[in-house]
Amino acid sequence: MSNLPERIADVEDADCTGMQALVTGSTSGIGRHAALALGRLGADVIVHGRDRQAGEAVVDELTALGVEGRFVEADFADTDSVWELAATVRAETESLDILANNAGGFFRNNRLTGLGVEYTFHVNHLSPYLLTAELLDHLAADARVITTASAAHKGASLDLDRVSEADSGMGAYSHSKLANILFSTELARRLDAAGEDVTANSFHPGAIPGSGFSRFLPGPLPDLFAKLDAVPGVTSVEDGAAALVNLAVSPRLDGTSGRYFSGQDVTTPSSAARNRDGAKRLWERSAEWLDVEEPLSGY
Repeated sequence: MSNLPERIADVEDADCTGMQALVTGSTSGIGRHAALALGRLGADVIVHGRDRQAGEAVVDELTALGVEGRFVEADFADTDSVWELAATVRAETESLDILANNAGGFFRNNRLTGLGVEYTFHVNHLSPYLLTAELLDHLAADARVITTASAAHKGASLDLDRVSEADSGMGAYSHSKLANILFSTELARRLDAAGEDVTANSFHPGAIPGSGFSRFLPGPLPDLFAKLDAVPGVTSVEDGAAALVNLAVSPRLDGTSGRYFSGQDVTTPSSAARNRDGAKRLWERSAEWLDVEEPLSGY
């Protein structure tokens, strides 16, 4: 099949045998396609999501490929659930070669989580931050951390005060995606300063009608967005998954860290996403919101 993500990414010859990968949000959309692509390349994959039936179906597909798959259920609006996910990964793997922070969404209801944090920001940023922090010392020496961001970040500026206010829709989504990029670049900077070979990059997967994103949109937009599947030039789910797989395994990207990609191409994010002071403040405040020790402190 010419539309396999690993073929689109030109990494179908990559040998991931023996590698361990965690792909969050992998019961559907680009996460599912990326998980299966990594399985076809030989990696064992931990599948994550909230829908156990869908997750077990992905595991069955991975098993049929001859690799090991397992499903771990976790709600990214619940910090205890994320801690349990991290503990399960640590218990069931010797180390982790690929951490794909892919889970997230666009939410329409104004609400706060148990931390008193805006729901979209918690799910899309704080939970990947916490999961990564809990798995930092479990990552293999040359592991790759990939975070799914969005070009929607270009409509946002970092405002840490708004995080305690109930919000939703595109404003909240854009703010959380800006946080994704700032988190990824600050993680890369601190890993490098600490002398670690682990790399961290973020990417925009494209506007993908088949990704499931459209179900969060208001009014008639989900139906309109779904019809775009038939429009030439619109990014496919496979293309989005290829962007993730490219960052996860491409030998061309060995040592590449702290970059933002649009699809498979390095690009420049907004000025707000390049603000080092903002990245540092976000990193520190995220630890405070979660009431955890600041990861990679001192760097």
